[in-house]
Amino acid sequence: MSARASIPALILKEGTSRTVGKEARRTNILAARVIAEALASSLGPRGMDKLLVDSFGSATITGDGATILKEMDVQHPAAKMLVEVAKAQDDEVGDGTTTAVVLAGELLRVASELLDQEIHPTIVCDGYKKALDFALSVIDDIAVKVKPRDREVLMHVAMTSLGSKVVAEFKEFLADLAVEAALYVTEEIDEGLKLDLDNVKVEKKKGKSIEESVLIKGVVLDKEVVHPDMPKRVENAKIALLDCPLEIEKPEWSAKIHVTSPEQLRAFLDQESEILKEMIEKIASTGANVVIVQKGIDDLAQHYLAKKGILAVRRVKRSDMEKIARATGARIVTSVEDLSPEDLGTAGLVEERKVGEDKMVFIEQCPNPKAVTILLRGGAEHIVDEAERALHDALCVIRNVIRDPKILAGGGAPEMEVARRLREFAKKLPSKEQLAVLKYAEAVESIPVILANNAGMDPVDALVELRSRHEKGEVWAGVDVLNARIANMLELNVLEPAIVKKQTLKSATEAAIMILRIDDIIAAAPPKESEKKGEEEKGFEEEKESETE
Repeated sequence: MSARASIPALILKEGTSRTVGKEARRTNILAARVIAEALASSLGPRGMDKLLVDSFGSATITGDGATILKEMDVQHPAAKMLVEVAKAQDDEVGDGTTTAVVLAGELLRVASELLDQEIHPTIVCDGYKKALDFALSVIDDIAVKVKPRDREVLMHVAMTSLGSKVVAEFKEFLADLAVEAALYVTEEIDEGLKLDLDNVKVEKKKGKSIEESVLIKGVVLDKEVVHPDMPKRVENAKIALLDCPLEIEKPEWSAKIHVTSPEQLRAFLDQESEILKEMIEKIASTGANVVIVQKGIDDLAQHYLAKKGILAVRRVKRSDMEKIARATGARIVTSVEDLSPEDLGTAGLVEERKVGEDKMVFIEQCPNPKAVTILLRGGAEHIVDEAERALHDALCVIRNVIRDPKILAGGGAPEMEVARRLREFAKKLPSKEQLAVLKYAEAVESIPVILANNAGMDPVDALVELRSRHEKGEVWAGVDVLNARIANMLELNVLEPAIVKKQTLKSATEAAIMILRIDDIIAAAPPKESEKKGEEEKGFEEEKESETE
């Protein structure tokens, strides 16, 4: 061998690590499975909760899959992909995050068994894609059509979603709040019905109990009235919404005024107060008795408003301004000069009330509210936070049913039916793809098994009974977790939107395929301490240079 041939070619930077082929797949699958197994115990109404403590020591107690993954500081890149899956599931349909991640982990577990039998990852991925398409068609086939505004169905769907949360004992009460809020703000459009969750504001305040949460047919602002002399309660309110400050604005350019006598200064100050007075006169002339401003209100303007008996609130968020506009029928005006009586909104009552330690402004009794507020209470900070997360999921599933009015029973019944039909479908496929589809069915079947396990049932007995019932044609036989038995879940009113189940299958399958297709991990070396320091100093110098320029 010549000397030239023995010199290795260095392509990657020093310190870069590389894992190839089977080893790369094995580590990725293992990392994803660890995440899935961590979440598996929190699946379903009998699932356990997690206590997550961040680097600052603040604690979060939750059983919500998306929140658990968001709070966990995940390092491994493959595990991060599952975190992304949960996020996508949460953004798209707002529920089913735990199921999606657990299913992705199971799909990878059974895929690794096929890879050990020397079946090529591409064949496994193709089999999974075919299985997914077939599973989605099964969901469409067994889904039950409902009326989108059917209050009873919406209640059961919301209660099923709330059943697996920390605040499950209040599920009926919270479901009622969520359904009522949703029905208020649901609008009819050309394609059918539309529910925009931005129109349901959730305001949380620690104190009292969850059962003292209320639905306000209007908007609640976490603000107080700006001046002590202003009225704290206005009935038959005429509301002006201003997207401009009630202040004298400083000029854009720098200007100097030479004042040579006290009279000139007096005249200058009088002129300022005259401008503010005219602004307030203009507002009062439209008949407004409540003013809500997105920006600031000058002290002098506050004084004039108080003299006119007008209630004012300042520095209100843009999103809240839009909600008030929807609730009261007001128009947001960008200049006081443009304000006219037609721009005003109406509400039966605007009042400042003390809630817990803080004062809040309630705008309620709106004639036709297109935006509402749920004021959540709870004994401790983490209870209010968890109630908010639970309510978000409940509102999302209600929106899903209104958007696509098809439902399925819960308790793992759809998964069992999908798995049963997948096994029949597999017989029609070429040999190796058939194995992948059979494994897909096995993974989907693991969801009811985990539910049974979390309920303290014998998972093997549960699986055997479920299989035999589904073979007899009992499509809705599932795990009744609360009574630890197999039952007809449709009769028990454990309902979930079909759209959530479909998204769960899509998210989990796509994540599993993405991880299976990776056969090479090239990781750059972490920066050395000296390099880090050098980069920081360089950045600091660049910052100083830009400031001096």
